[in-house]
Amino acid sequence: MSEDGPGRMSVPIPALADPDRLRALGETRLDAVPDEAFDRFARLVGDLLDVPVALVSLVDADRQFFPGATGLPEPWAARRQTPLSHSFCQHVVDVEMPLVLPDARLSPRVRLNLAIEDLGVVAYAGMPLTDLDGRVLGSLCAIDSKPRAWTAEQLRTLADLAAACSSELRLRIAVRGAEEARRRAEEAHDRLAMLAGMSQMLGGTLDVATAVDRLGHAMVPLLADWCLITLVDPAGRPRSVSGLHRDADREGDLARFAELLVTGLGPESQIRSVLRTGRPVVRAVAGLADVARGGTRPELVPLAERLGVGSHLTVPITAAGDRIIGAVTLVNRPGRRGFDDSDLRTAQDIGVRAGQAVGNSRLYGEQRHVAEVLQHSMLPTLPTVPGIELAARYLPVADRVEVGGDWYDAFVQPDGELVAAIGDVAGHDIEAAATMGQLRNLVRGNAYGRDDPVEKLVAQLDRAMGGLRVPTVATAVLARIRPDADGLRVSWCNAGHPPPVLVRADGTVAVAEGRGPLLGLARAPRRTGRTLVLAPGDTLLLHTDGLIERRDRPIDEGQADLLAHLGANGPGGSLDLLCDRLLAAAHRREDDVALLALRAG
Repeated sequence: MSEDGPGRMSVPIPALADPDRLRALGETRLDAVPDEAFDRFARLVGDLLDVPVALVSLVDADRQFFPGATGLPEPWAARRQTPLSHSFCQHVVDVEMPLVLPDARLSPRVRLNLAIEDLGVVAYAGMPLTDLDGRVLGSLCAIDSKPRAWTAEQLRTLADLAAACSSELRLRIAVRGAEEARRRAEEAHDRLAMLAGMSQMLGGTLDVATAVDRLGHAMVPLLADWCLITLVDPAGRPRSVSGLHRDADREGDLARFAELLVTGLGPESQIRSVLRTGRPVVRAVAGLADVARGGTRPELVPLAERLGVGSHLTVPITAAGDRIIGAVTLVNRPGRRGFDDSDLRTAQDIGVRAGQAVGNSRLYGEQRHVAEVLQHSMLPTLPTVPGIELAARYLPVADRVEVGGDWYDAFVQPDGELVAAIGDVAGHDIEAAATMGQLRNLVRGNAYGRDDPVEKLVAQLDRAMGGLRVPTVATAVLARIRPDADGLRVSWCNAGHPPPVLVRADGTVAVAEGRGPLLGLARAPRRTGRTLVLAPGDTLLLHTDGLIERRDRPIDEGQADLLAHLGANGPGGSLDLLCDRLLAAAHRREDDVALLALRAG
């Protein structure tokens, strides 16, 4: 400024607002509070130059502040800062040279500066304080309240002290730079670790909601203070928006914000722009105006204010063929650094990985639905038979899309007898399901209308599988149930399948022993039939090995657990309740389960 004070126009000093200079000034982390090292420099100036006031004065865009000071009058001593209207040191920054004034009242540059009247500044000598790039951050100055002829020795001493003071400033900046470099390195390491584990983390589930939740927890708070994940329908419209905030107290606000965004994205919304164009959007500095401009729901703005908006970026979630299926939005609150190119590259990588995970999850959901419809279409409706209660269940493994080879069947012969069967074809794919359908139809066609013993029916099934080249081995139990004077007579034959379990009306439990070779062997074996009687209230349980088998233990232990469970709970209640209890108790299932239970009335 040419002159400072009331009644004069102030000419702005461009150097004061230089962003590089202000950034270096900020990296010193000094402010209007005492700092012992810089107070020591001020005392040295006061002692060596014999002046009443000495200052380490740093100048930003709208004030000067004194981390080092001695001799300042009140209230300035307590405040440790003044506005630029009281600053001589700003002119040192402007000219980037020492400013030496024997009597400031005679200098056209500062004669109207308020420091003369309010601080008693008359004689002034200020030496530049610089960073490593030579930018002037302020001055080390000596001040007297009366005119003074500064000697060459005094100015040389002041210059030497200013050089030492500049070294201290540079050290502070270097320490800050080292800390920032370390923080960046740690952040980069954490991001690489996150990206390295993200594919495995997202690939560990085939459920879309779980994948989205894991994605949010991976990004917050490492990359952002909060995030939004938008998924679209086939027409490209937002179908769901979810998010995560680092502050658990803001979960309700974020949930409402996400809910409103599903239908509240306006034409200028940056999320909508990314969904439409596939190009990312970064706002290193942002605010509530962005939210107001991009949304159509007034409630979004106060919600965003509570959530905090200081910067944000949005990248597309892309599936196979660069198809856009959603967007990831990262948001930082005010006070956290704005997003930069490094953040953008990380977010874009996340968008690709998220697209793979979400795409796989959606494909899995579609395939699983088709598989379940196919599987259940192959399972029969149980017949109604006088004197016999029937119940059945089929439960696929929850985390697998394949259809399985487990099956059950029950049908009534022309003479009124009931034929029941359960079986398991090797494999968990469409071929296994197709073979299972063939085998079930062979059982029906082979047994319907015939009065042969069950062992002969199973032997004929062996021959049919060989002659028709059914490409599998399988297990099965075939049973014929007919009324008996004592209840129900059950004739059955086991072809390599887990044996039936008998639950008597009095609560006793036993395994119906007898197990023959598998179905479908190259050389058909001799089959053996067995017979048991179900008294009124007795239950016969047929099941596949998924109910009792685990990879980490022998199948005999699983069967023992089943018997113990049945013994502890007894036969009480309906068969439907019994089947539900058995499925609920089958923890850590690794295979599909089929159950067929029948009870003598």
